[in-house]
Amino acid sequence: MSVATAILRTQQVSGITKRYVGEEQVPDINALDLISPSAYGERGIPHDQWSELRRLDRLQFCDPPGFDPFYPVVRHEHICEISKQPDLFLSGSGITLDSKEQKAIIEADKGIGQMKVIITMDPPEHRDYRKVASHWFTARAIERMVAPVVRESAFNQVESLVEKASGGEGECEFANDVAVAHPLRILSTVLGVPREKEPQLLRLTQELFGSDDPDLQRKGDDRSKSAEELAMEFVELFNGIIEDRRANPTDDLASLLANGQVNGEPMGLMETLGYYLITFTAGHDTTKNALAGGICALAQNPGEYEKLKRNPELIPSAVEEIVRWASPVNYMKRVVAKDLDFHGQKLSKGDNLVLFYGSANRDESIFEDPFAFRVDRDPNPHLGFGIGEHFCLGAHLARASQRALLCELVSRIDSLELAGEPEQIEASFVVGLKKLPLRYRVSQAA
Repeated sequence: MSVATAILRTQQVSGITKRYVGEEQVPDINALDLISPSAYGERGIPHDQWSELRRLDRLQFCDPPGFDPFYPVVRHEHICEISKQPDLFLSGSGITLDSKEQKAIIEADKGIGQMKVIITMDPPEHRDYRKVASHWFTARAIERMVAPVVRESAFNQVESLVEKASGGEGECEFANDVAVAHPLRILSTVLGVPREKEPQLLRLTQELFGSDDPDLQRKGDDRSKSAEELAMEFVELFNGIIEDRRANPTDDLASLLANGQVNGEPMGLMETLGYYLITFTAGHDTTKNALAGGICALAQNPGEYEKLKRNPELIPSAVEEIVRWASPVNYMKRVVAKDLDFHGQKLSKGDNLVLFYGSANRDESIFEDPFAFRVDRDPNPHLGFGIGEHFCLGAHLARASQRALLCELVSRIDSLELAGEPEQIEASFVVGLKKLPLRYRVSQAA
């Protein structure tokens, strides 16, 4: 076979995609590296594999053992195209590609699995439910209603670092000492969670998103039973808040959701609980992981941190770069609604497409020097908050909370450096650092 007439062909063997151009084999892609939570914990984010896949003209079929088959979507332009056609690429059957073991647990779950959340709704239902809270999440509303809480939390977190320092130097485990606590305080406030229940809420969200990580998952021999217990704790916690806000409404988000209406009718209990659940869990873990990943990048790139200290007006663009760099929402699954042609490739109804935002945010055709961390990157059309129908509802709040913490850090902390090896969470959907040992020097002014 001549190179001129060679065709790209694929071969699946035990989940490994072997690719050839003509008779020349190109480096293998192990599909488990793309989707398995344990692979992320052991080997980190699969940037090398994504870079290989971005060079190919076609979507590559993957059939990893223990998971349903899927097509990884790794190019920025392809993810944008798919995301802007929610009628053709559906979310309603689920947004994660779960292992067969995890699917069995979800199917048996009578709690969280029964809640309806907007992130798994298709049009027109998604648009109707999104309207319930969309006006609360505008930039103007966030500044008016949440900014004082955001600034106070950021000040307190950095103040704790200053107080812990001895002789101007200190150490902390940033992922859990600061990155967890900052969004926890903000979201607990807007959702009406009493301060004394924040540790419980933190544990619940870690158990939910870290269900595959031995250090974070709920303990118990029966994972189905553990999932049911987790759901009941969430329901009990949020149901109490819902009942209170219906009896005693205020102007906070908790009251808005508790009394929300869709098409003139009150939201059902499972939809209301689902709104609380997705607002807190998605908002907390994504922001926490972005902060940990961003501070890790600043510690590894001291010149960029110094640039921020000299030019604090760059903080908004630094936040965008942190979101691009960390890409805490690693992927979303979409299901093909009908047989169709996608750039000359036949896709069938029911095919799973996994949209890897972490790959799109390193796409060489979009970003100059994409593997460099630059706080002044411009332009920066990252997909860290998604795009299209399901663009992140809480993007303005996430940006505000990160900006506030960065402002406090650069004004009071002179330098950052790693004090040990960062450790990745065993998760492939919402990804981030489980541990970030950090050493820092406090400025004399602080």
